[in-house]
Amino acid sequence: MSVSKPLVTQRPKILAVDDNPANLLVIRRVLAKLDVDVVEAASGNDALKATLDDEFALVLLDVYMPDINGFEVAEILSQEESTRQTPIIFVTATYADDVHRLKGYGFGAVDYMAKPLEATILMSKVQVFLELYRHRMALRDALGELSERNRQLEIEVEQRRQMEQEMRHLAMHDMLTGLPNRVLFMDRLESAQRRAERNNGKFALVYVDVDHFKEVNDTWGHGAGDALLVELAERLRGSLRENDTVARLGGDEFALVLEELDDIADAHRLLERVMGTLQQPMCYQRRDGEQINLAIAASIGVASYPSDGTEVDALLHAADQAMYRIKRGRISQE
Repeated sequence: MSVSKPLVTQRPKILAVDDNPANLLVIRRVLAKLDVDVVEAASGNDALKATLDDEFALVLLDVYMPDINGFEVAEILSQEESTRQTPIIFVTATYADDVHRLKGYGFGAVDYMAKPLEATILMSKVQVFLELYRHRMALRDALGELSERNRQLEIEVEQRRQMEQEMRHLAMHDMLTGLPNRVLFMDRLESAQRRAERNNGKFALVYVDVDHFKEVNDTWGHGAGDALLVELAERLRGSLRENDTVARLGGDEFALVLEELDDIADAHRLLERVMGTLQQPMCYQRRDGEQINLAIAASIGVASYPSDGTEVDALLHAADQAMYRIKRGRISQE
């Protein structure tokens, strides 16, 4: 898992704001003993600009400045999302009374220091806020790592869900044609039988067996045979309604479940549409560039619920027998 470099390894920054260079010099010399970077600003405007570029562990803010005073700077910082949590220590020789202290606290000040600055007091107060800052950054880093890990887990869960979905699809569908396989077909057939029994409805089970399929493989190769099966699957699927099922049972055998029929004549009308699409030959291009036309011919057997059986096994047997009667008839004619 890749995460960003923890912020706690970076040197904390302290913003010192004062229009008197001598005061900034005192702050810089005292804080030189600490592992911090001191950014200096000589005015309120400069201080606000500095906060746009850097994140500060602490702001040492002079109250009395000619352009924007410290109270106004603190008020602006308290209104910005990126700086409202930044602690501010007011540094003043002018506003030391309780009224101004309360005003400063209202704008986000956490402490006051009087001028001239006492090095020991300044060092002590800064160290406290640096420690708080380091703890806060460590917590933020931990939360960031946790958020990143949660994101990775969400990705892993989604990938696993997709993989499981693909595995279920592969387990229930034919790899060559993408049609439901025998397992899913039996589930659809049993569901159709239960619905028809419950609603006193009708449906048809149809077996489709490709004629002379072995000759196609023997003559033109298995590539041509696979292309023929894929084309047949697409034509069967395109000829029927959305609520009908088209499945490949294996080899050159297909099966259809035609639901919500008013009578068996509805099934025959649908099969006439299917036969119309099968009468058109398939154009197949071999690897050597030669194009050949393959005729698609199939023997089709139909069994209807409930006239040919009310149980799944009976319907399967009836459709199978009907299909083989057609196939035997064609063989005898040839």
